[in-house]
Amino acid sequence: MNLLRSLLHMLVMVVTVVPWAIAVLLAAPFLNSTRIYWMCVGWLRVAVRSGELILGIRNRITGYENLPVGSTAPAILLVKHQSTWETFCMPTLMPHPLAYVFKKELLYVPFFGWAMARMDMIHIDRSKRAEAFNKVVNQGQRLLDQGTWVIMFPEGTRIARGQQGTYKSGGTRLAVATGAPVIPVAVTSGRCWPRKALIKRPGTVDFSIGKPIPSQGREPDELMREVEAWIEAEMRRLDPEAYR
Repeated sequence: MNLLRSLLHMLVMVVTVVPWAIAVLLAAPFLNSTRIYWMCVGWLRVAVRSGELILGIRNRITGYENLPVGSTAPAILLVKHQSTWETFCMPTLMPHPLAYVFKKELLYVPFFGWAMARMDMIHIDRSKRAEAFNKVVNQGQRLLDQGTWVIMFPEGTRIARGQQGTYKSGGTRLAVATGAPVIPVAVTSGRCWPRKALIKRPGTVDFSIGKPIPSQGREPDELMREVEAWIEAEMRRLDPEAYR
């Protein structure tokens, strides 16, 4: 049954992303970047809502009160990454537009990537590390100034449930360079949507939003150690079975 549900949900996403992406491409010349962003988030809501109805995945969010208040209040979200689920969910859960930092190769994915290219996000060439980071800082500062929050996965890739990846300091380097606070987020999506798995399972995914961590006067590596300690401790609290 879970296999059939997973295939049906995949079919829904494939069937809906094509017309949605075409609509975005046609509308892009006439809309500003913020309206294009929320138009794309509309498709993500379809993906998430169909995941709730078809797959039986429910979200439980705590810590909303920790998010900065104000239309231009800056924030850099550093999120635990176990599956595609949080990539889809985070823009639907946050009150501000989000800008992902991602590898430019994703822009070439038919329809999905083409629509992403019309959004004001930060796509980088990972082979040019210094140039890539300068781009992250320059674009990140501009986006933060206009009220867009930057979101990054500090482990760099999806990590299996119960495992811990290597936390890289790119997000905290950006925070220190811009003076924006860091918001750590723990996510237990691996319980329902395992890393690189075809079959998804019903259940509850916890999103736990931590308190803002100031970045001014901090060292990036030391700040990242604090972020890592909070996220990993929270993961063990939320999903103790995975860390036995």
